[in-house]
Amino acid sequence: MSLEQFHIIESTLREGEQFVGANFTTDDKLKIADALSEFGVEYIELTSPAASPQSFEDCKTIARRGLKSKVLTHVRCHIDDAKIALDTGAQGIDLVIGTSSYLRQFSHGMAMSQVIDRAVEVLAWLRAQAPNLELRFSTEDSFRSEESDLFRVYLAVDQVGVDRFGIADTVGIATPTRVYQLVSGLRRLVKAGIEFHGHNDSGCAIANAFTALEAGATHIDTSILGIGERNGIAPLGGFIARMYAHNRDLVKKKYKLRKLRKLDEMIANLVGIGIPFNNYITGVTAFTHKAGIHAKAILNQPETYEILNPKDFGLTRYISIAHKLTGWNAIKDRAEQLGLTLSDEQLKEITAHVKAMADQKQLDINDVDELLHRWADGMEAAGDQAAK
Repeated sequence: MSLEQFHIIESTLREGEQFVGANFTTDDKLKIADALSEFGVEYIELTSPAASPQSFEDCKTIARRGLKSKVLTHVRCHIDDAKIALDTGAQGIDLVIGTSSYLRQFSHGMAMSQVIDRAVEVLAWLRAQAPNLELRFSTEDSFRSEESDLFRVYLAVDQVGVDRFGIADTVGIATPTRVYQLVSGLRRLVKAGIEFHGHNDSGCAIANAFTALEAGATHIDTSILGIGERNGIAPLGGFIARMYAHNRDLVKKKYKLRKLRKLDEMIANLVGIGIPFNNYITGVTAFTHKAGIHAKAILNQPETYEILNPKDFGLTRYISIAHKLTGWNAIKDRAEQLGLTLSDEQLKEITAHVKAMADQKQLDINDVDELLHRWADGMEAAGDQAAK
């Protein structure tokens, strides 16, 4: 059920601010928030207003901006932070406290009984102050916490009443199997929503997010290009690609997919990085086909080698032909693009010339186009000379 009714909590303006290259101005934050709202994410999560005076003002401004997305802010499970968060006017407050032995010993220094007391105290106070406020309680470093400890605190919090429980793979240690076990276990205990926050230190963030939904989670945290602490979290584009592959029609209905490239480009520019060549959907090679057998099939039926349709994202596929792996079907397609009339036998000969040329030097599309034009003009001999 969660695979068909999931919600994205977009955390570029919270987790993303923890990326080493991020230093968003107020104007930057407004542009990002507006763009995410237009894209269609259900929630936008903001940095704790207790972080700095400007963080407080920015949170208050965005919360009152009238966005289509619900605005959340993320704070420590502490009464002082909760009071500040409440003053921003955000529609929801996300509380977090560490539950692993590492964080209890080296971060806040509380025993599990104290963690439970603190969680109940803060949540009860917030619920009394704002009965309609959307509340989430999350255990930081969930996957290095004792499961018995996690369920103790979850059950205690459930008695107070929250809208969502958060499970956080804070250091990226989780595997899909472990995610399924923990999320499904919590799903059996509580009726509230379940949010998954997964870091990408070991490359499992997207797979873990998808598995969390399979196990009963309802909300997934993402950031644009995956930016965040260290290697960041599940990237918005990557998660969209995974969900699109599962249910294309649903994802096309929920989100304005053609706006994804602009989101990636905006964040890349703001934090001073390039979009990786193999980035999900928006990478320069994401829809590039090279091998001859791939090109033939793609030209006949794109879904043969594409699980994502580039048109749905406002993009186009590219068939690379200037190399030794090219096939004559790809060369034929290029000739047709150029409006040239050549027989299949001529095209096969031209393909052989392209392969021979590529064995001698690196080619580009202009080399192939020149060869096609020469043959179309009846200059087979020129083609022979070019291959030498």
